[in-house]
Formats: sequence, structure tokens, C-alpha cells
Amino acid sequence: MTAKIDTVSLDQLDFIPYIDADGKLPESLSRTIGVYAIFDRDKTLKYVGYSRDIFQSLKQHLVRQTQACHWLKVQTITRPSRTLLEEIRTAWIAENGSVPPGNGEEGDRWNQPIDVKLQMTPEEIDQFKTLDELSKEKLLKNVARRVEALILQELAERGVQENIRFNPKFKTDGILDLK
Repeated sequence: MTAKIDTVSLDQLDFIPYIDADGKLPESLSRTIGVYAIFDRDKTLKYVGYSRDIFQSLKQHLVRQTQACHWLKVQTITRPSRTLLEEIRTAWIAENGSVPPGNGEEGDRWNQPIDVKLQMTPEEIDQFKTLDELSKEKLLKNVARRVEALILQELAERGVQENIRFNPKFKTDGILDLK
């Protein structure tokens, strides 16, 4: 027999700062299962997701959408149930009255690793077209490093003190994803 969990409406939940005064994400959400809603500075809903480790998911979203991650609302559960998590997410989106950008047209920017090829300069694009495979990998790695430096600078400007490490294995493919 499964325990019935009451879904709390999004409106009933308190806002939690995405980054606390010490520049940290809510450590209490580490290894915690649940549904979370991400809001921008003006407390406009940007994304609703669920995870088996909310902390790690929040870290990924912060790196991918730094300026959209200012406030949270969270409902945790003790046992993983995709059906329950999806029901809560669906209810929160319906309660919002419209699909948040991160669950709609901006979904890839919230959920997929960062493709640095989309941030190449016109000069880098022209150069890329003429290179052999090994040279393309080197160029992509350099572009990844440039984009990584911009992201880390933006996070530092927000006061983030979390350890942010990108997986070096993906850089030659032009991909930035947390390790």
C-alpha cells in the first residue's frame, strides 16, 4: 500500500532564496527527492522540475540560466515516484495559468548541457569550417573555456560560492556540463 501525499499548491509554499547570504544553494535539498519551481528576481515563474537530487538539479539550472534563478519553491517526497512527481509538476504549471518558459520554448536551455557552438563568434565559425578534426576539437575546447569563464564570472558577480566544475571530457565536443 502506498502512502497518499497531499500536493501543496504552489501559492501555499514559501519562497526560498536560490542563493543564501553565504553564496550557497540550499544544502538541505542535497539528495532530496521532490518538485521545485524556479523564479526570477521579480518572482515570475520560469521553470518547474522534479529530481531525485534537487540540489544537483538546481546547480545545473543555475549554471545554464544564471539570471533566471533567484527564488525557489519546493515540495519534497520521501520515496521516488515519477507519477507523483509529474502530477505535482503538472498541477503547479496549471496553477500558474501558463506554461513557464523553461517548460516550453526555452526547455532545452534549462535541461540540456550548454552547446558552446551556439556561442561561437563569426570568426570562430569561419575558422571551424576550414579545420581538420583534431583542430576542430582544439577550437571547440577553447570556445568552451571562453564560455565557461563567462559563466563563472557571472556566477561570481551573483556571489555564488558553490564549487562549480565542468566535465573536461565534453569540452572537445563543444559541450559544457557539470561534473
